[in-house]
Amino acid sequence: MEAKAFADQIRISARKMRLVANEVRGFEVPEAADLLRNFPQKSSGVILKALKSAAANAKVLNPDVEEKDLYIKKIYVDEGISWKRHNPRARGRADRIIRRTSKLTIVLSDE
Repeated sequence: MEAKAFADQIRISARKMRLVANEVRGFEVPEAADLLRNFPQKSSGVILKALKSAAANAKVLNPDVEEKDLYIKKIYVDEGISWKRHNPRARGRADRIIRRTSKLTIVLSDE
């Protein structure tokens, strides 16, 4: 049995989120949640929220499953859309600012 959770248009670059996602890959849900609570990065809170959502989805799919039996089978972060903004500069010019976003996918399994 697999349960999934997605988070889209997260205001953190994919590169920064992957640093945290790679640390919890393969861990059981309670252990991964403890790790994420103690990481100082902003992305750990987003990943923790998606992890709890995936665990709740697993409970809906199979009410007999225990949270301690689930582990993170897959977790990956893709680049989302990039927001283009302009920063005014001297003499009427403008610099382009690219605000990067990311997409998070978590797959939990009990096997």
